[in-house]
Amino acid sequence: MRITSKGQVTIPQAIREQAGLHPNCEVQFRLVGEQVVLEKTDGQAEQRGEEALMRLRGHRPRQGLSTEAILALCRGEP
Repeated sequence: MRITSKGQVTIPQAIREQAGLHPNCEVQFRLVGEQVVLEKTDGQAEQRGEEALMRLRGHRPRQGLSTEAILALCRGEP
C-alpha cells in the first residue's frame, strides 16, 4: 500500500468493517513508539463546534463586539 502525494491511504474494506469505520466517522492518529495508530473517536469535539454554530445562526455579525461578547454568544449566554 502506498501513501499518495496528498498523504492519503485507502483502508481496506474488511478492516473498515471490523473496526466499525464508516463514512464521516471521526478518527485520530497517534504515534506509539515508531508505529502510527489510527483509532476511532467519539466525535464530541465536532459536536461541540456544530452546537456553537447552531447557537450563532440567525445572529447577524455586529461591528465592535469584544472578544468577551463573542465568547458569550458562543456559550449561549444572553
